[in-house]
Amino acid sequence: MVIPAIKLNVSLGIVVTVNNRNYGGFEYQNSTAYVTYRGDVVAEAPIQADTIPARQKHNISTTVIVLADKLITNPKFLDDFKWGLGTLNFTSATTLHGKAIILKVFKKKAISDCTCDTSLFLGNVSSHSYCKSTVKF
Repeated sequence: MVIPAIKLNVSLGIVVTVNNRNYGGFEYQNSTAYVTYRGDVVAEAPIQADTIPARQKHNISTTVIVLADKLITNPKFLDDFKWGLGTLNFTSATTLHGKAIILKVFKKKAISDCTCDTSLFLGNVSSHSYCKSTVKF
């Protein structure tokens, strides 16, 4: 018996608002954000090169490609899902390579890492996220 391989991808347009409280801007290169579920990559989002101005909020638009087949074939998915009443835990990770811009004159190579743990509570259709970001020079 041959079982066909099923691919199910869903694209979601999103806008992420970054609040840069620093006195320096950040100019970054193209990158990709990854979302994992129990160690499996279940979504990817390309991030186009841009500049985040100092002491401002900046919107980043992208499309998240959800690899739904990877999510639902995870052995723990049904246990976590519990037929619509459970909790799904995801981790997103983004690394941006670029330059910190100080006083609009000085540029120093920098890497910004951001990791977010997000829980989706299916019973009451809500979510909670905790994010941690670091910058290395």
